[in-house]
Amino acid sequence: MRIIPQRLRRGDTIGIIAPAGPVTPDEIQPAINILKDKGYRVKEGINLYKRQGYLAGSDKERLHDFHEMFQDNTVKAVFCARGGYGTSRLLDKISFKIVEENPKFFIGYSDITALLLAINHMTGLVVCHGSMARNIEGYKDNINSILKLLSSEDNTHVKLSADNVLKKGKAAGKLLGGNLSIISSLSGTSFLPSFKECILFIEERGEALYRIDRMLTQLKLGGALDGIKGIIAGNFQDCEAISEINRLLLDIFSQNCPVYSGFPAGHGKVNLPILFGVEAEMDTEKLDFTVKTFTD
Repeated sequence: MRIIPQRLRRGDTIGIIAPAGPVTPDEIQPAINILKDKGYRVKEGINLYKRQGYLAGSDKERLHDFHEMFQDNTVKAVFCARGGYGTSRLLDKISFKIVEENPKFFIGYSDITALLLAINHMTGLVVCHGSMARNIEGYKDNINSILKLLSSEDNTHVKLSADNVLKKGKAAGKLLGGNLSIISSLSGTSFLPSFKECILFIEERGEALYRIDRMLTQLKLGGALDGIKGIIAGNFQDCEAISEINRLLLDIFSQNCPVYSGFPAGHGKVNLPILFGVEAEMDTEKLDFTVKTFTD
């Protein structure tokens, strides 16, 4: 089952919640200004600026804002404020029935990967891997790209670079993935979807090569990488030499599937938004990557 949210229109209300780390009003105001300038209304979660150590309030407070935004029929999309840590603590407390009965776009990345994958896996709702609200002022193109994507009926076409092709080939399948550390942390839980017959997107920040190796090996040994059709590796920001990461990707994904590195999404200045839960095609010979945004 796949649930496609209603496209965004000017005048719609966009919610902002903090299901992971804490934020301040000064960090979020630039995003609010941009959204309003683009013609959208903004609703802030009542616990948006709460703080409990490294979390944006208690689990109960963060869960309340998550559920409340989905239950509010005037809200058409929900931006997460930031990543950090904390979303995995909410997974076994979420009412996925509320999400399924009130479909809308949910946007985030990094630690929010846990919510993106769990929501899609448990409900079939298409979700958006993209930039969040905190400190967005210097990265306006990222939030503008999200608004364009979520309001358009067009498929997403990205021209790939021949220099970043690690293994040539063609692949088609559902697009899923996110932050590698979070994907790895979901191993053994009921919230990690099957990646079989999928194109897998992965990205990371600040991890040593041996830790990236450990996480990929864990996923491989657990069978999570069985039957993958293709690999799209995004930004590996502040990690070790990309040449070493590329060699590792080829070593781990020695199965017969195309592998591409350096896709402009994830941690980094450019974070191209992509939808998870829709069909995608990659052709590393023709250097084309297409996400079939709203095609049934």
